[in-house]
Amino acid sequence: MKTRTITQARLVPHVVDGKSEMVLQRTEVDVPVPPVDWDRRILTAVTGIAALIGSACVIWSTASIGDLLAHIVVTPAAYAAATVFDLVWIACMALEWLARYDQQRAALPRRAGYVALAIAMAAVGTHGYVNGYLSIGIVGAAVSGLAKGLWSIVLAHHSKPLDDLTQQWVDKQRAKAGGELAMVAVRRELARARSAVAAEEESLRTSPDASPETPEDQAETPDTAPALPASGPMTIADAVRTALSCGITEPDAVLRYVRQVADANAKEESTLRTLRSLRKAAG
Repeated sequence: MKTRTITQARLVPHVVDGKSEMVLQRTEVDVPVPPVDWDRRILTAVTGIAALIGSACVIWSTASIGDLLAHIVVTPAAYAAATVFDLVWIACMALEWLARYDQQRAALPRRAGYVALAIAMAAVGTHGYVNGYLSIGIVGAAVSGLAKGLWSIVLAHHSKPLDDLTQQWVDKQRAKAGGELAMVAVRRELARARSAVAAEEESLRTSPDASPETPEDQAETPDTAPALPASGPMTIADAVRTALSCGITEPDAVLRYVRQVADANAKEESTLRTLRSLRKAAG
């Protein structure tokens, strides 16, 4: 068995002149070396080969389809559009890789990838046919097919399907987490809506023309509001008490009076609650 030497450190007590301190003691020990995982190395090598073939496929298809499209558009635009053909099925394979533990979710990107591959192969074949080299076009189209086929085999080797019960558990957990994530956006939307409503109400409350007085309101309101106390502004309770003493009994008129002499932003609910309390105490 192969071994390798490593240095281990541990705290040990060390006494000098009767004083003990914890110090690091370093020792070298031999530990066994695990055997080479050839399966993992081979799989990594195959994945690297598939990536290299995929890159070559993209270059070949881009050159071929770009030359085909260059007959009708400027060259930069033709080659930019040509990259789309292979990048689409490569992106679908990436999504299939992300869903390798869920075969139901992986089915859609797998089918879409094959459709995109067929379109890319048809475009490469068309390029050879247009230029009078149909056989070369067919061989060139096979490059994309081989690359996609190799990647499909690699993905199938990496995928780890779950059993039915475990898959149901995962689906429920994913749905629960998705619901929580969706509620974040919903709460944010509701907060924005409530803020907009509050801002609108505040604007209407403080606007000078928001609630113009009618002749009836002027009849109910005293001609002159009681002077503010020298110690400072009135409280809402003081303003309600003063309104009642001046004969202002209608809730709307009391609220307007409170906002005039006490707090311009006084809430209607608080004012009416104070009004009921004072009436009950007086009664």
